[in-house]
Amino acid sequence: MPAIDILQLGSNEGEDYAGNLRVLLAASGDLRNVVQTVARVPSNYNHSLEITINDRDLDIVARNIILLLIALVVEDTNEAIDCVIHIWYSALVRESDMDILQSRIRPLIEDVCQKVKDKASKRLLAKTWTFGQRSLRVVLEKSSWDRLLSFVNNPPGLTAEQAHKVRAATTMAESRRDYRDRQTYCLSPLRRIALTKFRQDGLLLPFGFPRHEFQIPNPTFFHTADTWPLKDNADPLGGWSSEDVAATSSGPATADINGKLFYYLRTLLRSFLDRLSSLNVSFKMFQVDASSLPGHLDSDTFSRIEVSNISDAGWLGIHRTLYYMMPLLQTPPENPHATLITLFMNAVDETLTEDDMRRDLTANSQNTKRVFKYLPKSGNPRSPYDPILIKFNLGRDLVRTYDHIFDRYFKKFKFREAADFAGAAVKEKHTIIDKWPYRLKLRPGQPGAQVEFDRLMSEGLSGKERYMEWKKL
Repeated sequence: MPAIDILQLGSNEGEDYAGNLRVLLAASGDLRNVVQTVARVPSNYNHSLEITINDRDLDIVARNIILLLIALVVEDTNEAIDCVIHIWYSALVRESDMDILQSRIRPLIEDVCQKVKDKASKRLLAKTWTFGQRSLRVVLEKSSWDRLLSFVNNPPGLTAEQAHKVRAATTMAESRRDYRDRQTYCLSPLRRIALTKFRQDGLLLPFGFPRHEFQIPNPTFFHTADTWPLKDNADPLGGWSSEDVAATSSGPATADINGKLFYYLRTLLRSFLDRLSSLNVSFKMFQVDASSLPGHLDSDTFSRIEVSNISDAGWLGIHRTLYYMMPLLQTPPENPHATLITLFMNAVDETLTEDDMRRDLTANSQNTKRVFKYLPKSGNPRSPYDPILIKFNLGRDLVRTYDHIFDRYFKKFKFREAADFAGAAVKEKHTIIDKWPYRLKLRPGQPGAQVEFDRLMSEGLSGKERYMEWKKL
């Protein structure tokens, strides 16, 4: 999911807010929302900002810790920016990146591991690093501290050539060729080139940049000599606004989408580091299940809580999410703008019935007519697997609206009762992110409508993604 600014001070407390802010990411995933939020803090905000970041997956937490430490300890801004980009996204890194990991990051982690070496493996242990008016506090089990150290070391004997083969066995697997064809069919020819290039070499760089320096397997990815831990379709573009990335200049190579992302991240990370240098910022990191997180927070309450999609029925669900998270949200007297943000990625698909889908299968349905305005007929499909039909079905998902489907989901899972029980209320007017942020905003024929449709088709988003914002009663 594309990154969001969780604070949005301008439309909430105000850019000149005179209070302290506390933010919780209860199931954070990577750092994209943290980076986006800090980078967008208005320059005239000069109070403290505390950000608590949690995820139950150690691979995610370990990489987040390492990336934050790089941002906090490397004095040269340009050096820090490029190191963060490549440790975050590139399969191979430069010797200068490894030097930072080995000489600046490893000693910090190693010192903790040495001090706690005799502790029980399940014992929770905390360490706070302070850098001027910035700090990072990490709370992990002793066994996780030991594993964290392995994220700055490559498996013995793993070469760049071997790492390339291990990764390509996943990203270019013959068994996934049909999936790659389906994905690239929705892209422009030039986008296909960029996607294929990244699948092949795994380096987030502008297309023509020299690659000879990237000779060391990224140790935050390669934990064994024979495993690539990500899915074959993992793409850095998926974490950022495609509209913002497309609007970024990439010089004469105007169609280089990965180059645009590289320059976009450079600009965003520069803003992030600039705000870090001037703000009183403290980070807290945990690695626990979101349901047990409240027991680790010392009665902390927050201005914003973002929970990704753990509110989906397949995870905690809305009842347990509200039960665990609402007590952590500030009350209206403390902060009338305090907001819990929940995401429902699967609700629409899990609620659609065969009758719902059958209504759109006829040539005379409203949505069929609408999608043909974006995808003109080009002959009759020759089989159920005809590319024309595949693209048509994806496009039809985009042009539909799903409010009535989500309303059905809302009633089925008794959202109102869950809110009453947890002392919560739905915010009818959103102030952080749109309810349906990836729905088509323009009508066919309006200026920019075709560009918007093509962009959303290439993103891999369906338009079914639904955010809800909650306040405390």
